[in-house]
Amino acid sequence: MTIDYLKNVYKQNQEVLLFGRYINFDHIKSLIKKHNTHYDVSVLGKSVLNENIHFLKVGSGAKKILMWSQMHGNESTTTKAVFDLLNILSKSNDDNVRRLLSECTIGIIPMLNPDGSRFYSRLNANQVDLNRDAQSLSQPESRILRKCFEDFKPDFCFNLHGQRTIFSAGATNKPATISFLSPAQDEARSVSKTRQKAMGLIVKMNQNLQSQIPGQVGIYDDSFNINCVGDTFQALTVPTVLFEAGHYHDDYNRELVRELIFQSLWVGVTEIAFGDVDKVDKSGYFEIPQNDKLFYDIIIRNAKLKRKDSHQILDVAVQYEEVFKQDRVVFIPKIVKISDLSGFFGHREIDAREQLVFVKDVLELSEGIAIDFVLINNKKYPLFV
Repeated sequence: MTIDYLKNVYKQNQEVLLFGRYINFDHIKSLIKKHNTHYDVSVLGKSVLNENIHFLKVGSGAKKILMWSQMHGNESTTTKAVFDLLNILSKSNDDNVRRLLSECTIGIIPMLNPDGSRFYSRLNANQVDLNRDAQSLSQPESRILRKCFEDFKPDFCFNLHGQRTIFSAGATNKPATISFLSPAQDEARSVSKTRQKAMGLIVKMNQNLQSQIPGQVGIYDDSFNINCVGDTFQALTVPTVLFEAGHYHDDYNRELVRELIFQSLWVGVTEIAFGDVDKVDKSGYFEIPQNDKLFYDIIIRNAKLKRKDSHQILDVAVQYEEVFKQDRVVFIPKIVKISDLSGFFGHREIDAREQLVFVKDVLELSEGIAIDFVLINNKKYPLFV
């Protein structure tokens, strides 16, 4: 598949009713209803706060793919991409789609954690991280996913998440715009046949991404934790791919990243349908750099800072705190580090050139304070997204 083809497919199928970072069940309710004529739509159960958790199934092929999004309620980028994917899969008059669905059956839980999604929270309404509940199954959402897994009996799983802006693709100045992982399935992190199948899919998806965001794909930490869903399903010998939607320059609404996730989903399902992941050279997986944490949202370099009775030249790191206010997400700039940050990178960098840096009413900057702007040589630098 060429980049032009993938971009055109995305352009034709982007779900225009979804935009931005805040996506809750109200935003997708009408979309699920719209797809009722093309998909087998069912309610798997209810969340802690009694919201429906839907399952959409399409296709008749023997190869089964299960994917779920918004297990963490504040990770909505992949949900947008899932509905873009649902749009193309609904086009039964498209020869490519028809052929794919004759090879595959695809099952999608578009929003596993509707309560967390409503309150823009990583956790569910009982303040439990569902991605640490794969063994205890203490929460209704966890039990719903596990029963769906057991009933659907997938051959592949796509575990769809989002990650913070702090991640770099290795020890580089490249952000980890997309990260993948073939999770460990044992303490030894053995490269089993199951893991190799997931690695093969990641190699194929990475090949496409490298032509568009070279050096901006990472591999997530593969430390084994059987309480995580991906590790559990991998341990049950079902190849599972973790998707992490990350940051691209100035894309805080993650609309460009959404397209790249969509492309990766389309490449992945197409490879399962028509390719042979067993024959993919897995060495490409180990060439993808592991995520590092080398980014801040903003770094003010070479800042002259008031320190009691003297001044020092230091760097100031600002990170956006995502705050949910009145049905929207607000990005609050907050100073998180004042130090020599020569080993770190900012998605935005401001060189103070050893001029005094301060805020109008705060002459001595300190870690932990929220600031809307800084003054450098009496010039105002707004810090909002």
